[in-house]
Amino acid sequence: MIVEGDDIYGDGVNVAARLEALAEPGGLCISRVVRDQVRDRLPYAFEDMGDQQVKNIARPVRVFRIPIGETLVRAPAVATPNATPLPIPDKPSIAVLPFQNMSGDPEQEYFADGMVEEIITALSRIRWLFVIARNSSFTYKGQAIDAKSVGREFGVRYVLEGSVRKGGGRVRITAQLIEAETGAHLWADRFDGALEDVFDLQDKVASSVAGVIEPALQAAETARSAHRPTSDLSAYDLYLRALAMSPTPQAFRVLEEAIARDPYFAPALALAASWAMNLVSDGAAPDRDAHRQEAIEYARRALGVAGGDPGVLADAAFALACFGEDIDAMTALVDRALAFNPNYARGWYASSFLRLWAGQTDLAIEHAGIALRLSPRAQAAMSSWLIGAALFFSRRFEEAVPRLRVAIEDRPFFFPTPYRILAACYAHMGLLEEARATVARLRALTPEVIPTYPLPFRDPAHRELYYSGLRLALGEETKLQGTASP
Repeated sequence: MIVEGDDIYGDGVNVAARLEALAEPGGLCISRVVRDQVRDRLPYAFEDMGDQQVKNIARPVRVFRIPIGETLVRAPAVATPNATPLPIPDKPSIAVLPFQNMSGDPEQEYFADGMVEEIITALSRIRWLFVIARNSSFTYKGQAIDAKSVGREFGVRYVLEGSVRKGGGRVRITAQLIEAETGAHLWADRFDGALEDVFDLQDKVASSVAGVIEPALQAAETARSAHRPTSDLSAYDLYLRALAMSPTPQAFRVLEEAIARDPYFAPALALAASWAMNLVSDGAAPDRDAHRQEAIEYARRALGVAGGDPGVLADAAFALACFGEDIDAMTALVDRALAFNPNYARGWYASSFLRLWAGQTDLAIEHAGIALRLSPRAQAAMSSWLIGAALFFSRRFEEAVPRLRVAIEDRPFFFPTPYRILAACYAHMGLLEEARATVARLRALTPEVIPTYPLPFRDPAHRELYYSGLRLALGEETKLQGTASP
């Protein structure tokens, strides 16, 4: 907004004029920018009207409405200023508040409440997360919400709030994650779907929300640890620091320091096993045999103290299966992890790998798809290449190529295996020029086009398809020796 004498003009004035036209008589409409500035200072309820296209404004404006009538009266604060705040748990903690019913139909309150109940249930399955029970969080129903007050009353770091809009056979759910202490918005998303079956949709939305919130919370905890002023870090601090880094030798040393401080720290042991496995399977380890034994040792130690931690079970089983451990036994461990937390995206990703190695390509595709749906940002590249690999081993080469290319272009310098499978795929299709071009890109990552270490694929026909495709891509006619399974 620009002020010159008695004149005020600019985009802010234009937006305000358009929002005035959207407001009911006597009512108020504000933009998202204004809502974000005042939401924690004024005890009013804000109803999300979605994006609105308004005259003379190029981009849609996100509009929020303050309902007229009784809701304009200041609501009493739930927690009094003199109330003693509850202590914050020593692990990530969250309260899920009642979602606003934006359908314009009071009879649809049950639907919004059902959304929240399913989300709380799903989040409660995450063992490292402290979740306030529904009976407590629903005491805020119908009241103006102040995230800072909620955090103080319940003793939690995070608050999840949202809204539900239902109509015309469709439903839209919005959700946002707030850090209670500062009021900062950490994550927000919108979910749309058909209303063919209310209860099935509740399950799907809850799974999606929980799957996306988990890495968001983990990232927030990592950032919180990184900015603590103390130099005397605990094993947990070191683990979070390592978790935020790429698996470089420096990051590995940080992780080893965490393990040295606490030799029974299961998540750190499992992460160390996973990192050591990656160094071997990607061909980056200077001493593959040493890193292989290191991965196996860390994984077995992790399983010894895993308890019911889904992440530890999945990561440790993943590493052991990669190095030849009984595939059925390791799959059972991953299935156990998913039984503890069905919304665990990385667990589905590990399950897809194990199914791929076991030769169960259809299940590999299905489980990679679930991982992608639960974590569309973190798992996109991995899920794409897993689905592409499963399609390759199913000899569905034309379907595999676009999946593999998406994975490579999304993360071109991540690891070499997608390049190898894409090159083999092109070669079996007779597209030798494309195969050679893919090999050229592969050589930028590693000089080892055909891997010399034992592959985890249990099906001999799958191993031969892989090796023969790479030999064709290189123009080699002789059969590579030493291709037995580990």
